[in-house]
Amino acid sequence: MTEKNVVQTIHDTLWDVMKDDDRVLIMGEDVGARGGVFRATAGFLDEFGEQRVLDTPLAESGIVGCAIGMALMGLRPVAEIQFADFIHPAFDQIVSEAARMRYRSNGDWDCPLVIRAPWGGGVHGALYHSQSIEAFYGHVPGLKVVVPSTPYDVKGLLLAAIADPDPVLFLEHKKTYRLIKGDVPDEAYTVPIGTADVKREGDDLTVVAYGLMLHHALEAAQRLQDDEGYFAEVIDVRTISPLDKETIFDSVRKTGKALVVYEDNRTYGAGAEISASIGEDLMFDLDAPVARIGGPDVPAMGFAGPLEHAFMPDVERVFDAMKELAKF
Repeated sequence: MTEKNVVQTIHDTLWDVMKDDDRVLIMGEDVGARGGVFRATAGFLDEFGEQRVLDTPLAESGIVGCAIGMALMGLRPVAEIQFADFIHPAFDQIVSEAARMRYRSNGDWDCPLVIRAPWGGGVHGALYHSQSIEAFYGHVPGLKVVVPSTPYDVKGLLLAAIADPDPVLFLEHKKTYRLIKGDVPDEAYTVPIGTADVKREGDDLTVVAYGLMLHHALEAAQRLQDDEGYFAEVIDVRTISPLDKETIFDSVRKTGKALVVYEDNRTYGAGAEISASIGEDLMFDLDAPVARIGGPDVPAMGFAGPLEHAFMPDVERVFDAMKELAKF
């Protein structure tokens, strides 16, 4: 085991897999000479050369389109979108081409493509560096959407994504890059895509979260135990699509109460689908209505500190919602 933060785990995992598999290459804006804006690919150009580390033009549709072609020809491209906010020009390539390749070819063609994208707020990124995009793409059959929140899960899910025969959108919450640390096994391992994880066990209520909100939920759960004597079970979704409903449902059946926490706009967010699924399938197991916390339904997150704070759910808001639900 080695203690690492999230971005170091991404760097080391990509480095190791490129050492082991010549089919793997990385491409994106500034991934080469600069090593990426977050330094996730620092040193890669010198080690692997410009044939496998491709600095691309500022053209996300071209990045993803070229990566699709490479995947169809037997390579394993890892395409970086510098910020998730910039991914929208590639929407048609991702949704109409990559996600539908297996279906449109009647299973004859795979599209083993990974698209890495830093997402989320809390870093004073303002309108174009703070967006949550998971709901747009979680809606698309044929595309897997992964949202790891810990260094251990980052490595295991990234290796699983690279090995997957179908396209995977790999979302990395940028505020966790250097904030969140954890022990990571030195050897290779995978975390199965489509499996949630119980990060904290409890009997009084279930909290479902992902990304930065997972860590807020864990902190709030500890406070709820210390201050109020209630024990919250915290579920890390880990994968938006496919969604592991059974792990979530098993927890809610045990506790009888559910709170879903997510950073995206509250309306039509991924948490809305999770909440609806719980309400639809577990109505007679619930002791209280399903509760959820999401970002406000405003066009964007502001740059000013007070505006960003007003948008982002924080530990205090999560704690208050957990306490209210526990006492219901």
